[in-house]
Amino acid sequence: MKTMNRILAATLAAALPLLAGAAPEKDFQVELPAAPAGEAAFSPPAEETIPDNAFGEMVRLGRDLFLNTDQLRGTYTGNGMKCVNCHLDRGRRAGSAPLWAAFGMYPAYRKKNDKVNTMEERIQGCFTYSMNGTPPPAGSRELTALVTYHYWLATGAPIGKALPGRGFPKLARPEQAPDFARGEAVYRDNCALCHGDDGAGRQVDGRYVFPPLWGPDSYNWGAGMHRVNTAAGFIKANMPLSQGGSLTDQQAWDVALYINSHDRPQDPRFEGDLAETKKTFHGHQCEYGEEVGGHALAGGAE
Repeated sequence: MKTMNRILAATLAAALPLLAGAAPEKDFQVELPAAPAGEAAFSPPAEETIPDNAFGEMVRLGRDLFLNTDQLRGTYTGNGMKCVNCHLDRGRRAGSAPLWAAFGMYPAYRKKNDKVNTMEERIQGCFTYSMNGTPPPAGSRELTALVTYHYWLATGAPIGKALPGRGFPKLARPEQAPDFARGEAVYRDNCALCHGDDGAGRQVDGRYVFPPLWGPDSYNWGAGMHRVNTAAGFIKANMPLSQGGSLTDQQAWDVALYINSHDRPQDPRFEGDLAETKKTFHGHQCEYGEEVGGHALAGGAE
């Protein structure tokens, strides 16, 4: 009888919040699980196999928008970033969030916006955060082209199965806590040549050839890359360009912290209260709202 009473008491305790009408607290900060271990085995189709028909034309348009997303600046993008800046090698490279590994995983629930996202909505999220803009609407020519390019690159890939090479590699925590001064030295020796001493990127004829890593033309404080751990994984696998894997894990962590300890456009979810935005959306490994150089990061952004 005592056992039965304990079971009833535990059941009642668990149900009390629901009985009282209290909704469980939402968590907008959970990250995607790590990709399966192992070498990436999937190979996307070769570009010369894009068919010469209406479908192929849409694939080519999606590829062109993916590579030159800045042509949408002023309509759908608000900075100097392009899709290919995070998804290297035209969205093909394993360990650089390849499109062929992402396509088959949607629709999927995302804690970030607390809903099931379609592939279209997932891409729209990149426009909102990584490109600090206003996403092209569902059914628009631009968004349909980008989804078509994703679909084509995933030709032959399984649906609903996580593949090795998906996303960015997750690095174990370093032996030493990431350090701003060490990261500055890593940046100066390995990154500044392409991205500039001031992190503002490099332009030719008014177009970015190397992306800005901070400042008004870079990704905003809601983009996944502002997380120090996410940036460290990307950097370790892919940077310096064509020399991925050449930095130590510690160097990748240090330079990721340094890059993400500079200001950038405000998180679009900001509603006027820095502390509240930090509490709700930035309880992970990031510098949002932290004091660097005598001021709070994101504190002066609108």
